[in-house]
Amino acid sequence: HVAVPLFQVSQAAAELQQYCMQNACKDALLVGVPAGSNPFREPRSCALL
Repeated sequence: HVAVPLFQVSQAAAELQQYCMQNACKDALLVGVPAGSNPFREPRSCALL
């Protein structure tokens, strides 16, 4: 058996909320990704050719 430490839900939720608030500025889903550095964006081609 593995001993898992028990925490109060309110304490765990507060720590999770604090972590999320501290790291929100680094979250690409919240702040977006600059178009030039997005590796998942489809390469654009010229519409005239």
